[in-house]
Amino acid sequence: MRFYSIILSNLHKNTTVDTETYIINDIAAFGLDSSVRELQNTFNQLTYSHIPIIDNEGYLGCLSETDAHCFEASKPVREFQYALETFHVRKETHWLDILEAFALHGSNIMPVLGDLNNYLGYFELSDIMSLFNNTPFLNETGGIIVVEKGLRDYSFSEMSQIVESNEGKILGMFISSMNDDTMQATIKIGHSAMNEIVQTFRRYSYVVVSNHDEDKLLEDLKNRSRYLDKYLNI
Repeated sequence: MRFYSIILSNLHKNTTVDTETYIINDIAAFGLDSSVRELQNTFNQLTYSHIPIIDNEGYLGCLSETDAHCFEASKPVREFQYALETFHVRKETHWLDILEAFALHGSNIMPVLGDLNNYLGYFELSDIMSLFNNTPFLNETGGIIVVEKGLRDYSFSEMSQIVESNEGKILGMFISSMNDDTMQATIKIGHSAMNEIVQTFRRYSYVVVSNHDEDKLLEDLKNRSRYLDKYLNI
């Protein structure tokens, strides 16, 4: 299971965040000689999707809850070493890359390794998500525009230029959907010149997927105009 179906890109990066302060060790990593039953009992008490496995302080990988409950409880983890998933991040990894790692590996804990590949502890998904929740993309008031264009035709610099040329302030931007032919970008901007920005995107051959009050007003005016034409022609 993946926690996110988005590709994070070009979001505001807060370089002042010290992610090392979020490293925790609420559960100790297990060794290869631990029994599967020990892991099963731990999973039953917690809500973690994985548990880290180490050997002589070296990180070997994570065993998932699903696998742990499928294996014979009396046997040691060593016999199932092939099932370990080796995902991890470094202590200096940026929080946005950590969040992406969570999404890619479908885990709610992320092992953290030091410079010598020594196991330091792990991040919890909720802690890293809190950093995302505190970005201007979610915290600042503004409007959301979702635009669509061909994969070979879109440009982040062009989208930024469209917003900024209309005196808009970008609070965040990321690819929220992608297939073989097209992508959709979600852009959050300060509340200014929204209609002008929407119309400029259209002039640059972007499809505006999101709904906007200005569009509803124009559609309402068009409908009223059609009704008036019908009335005058009676």
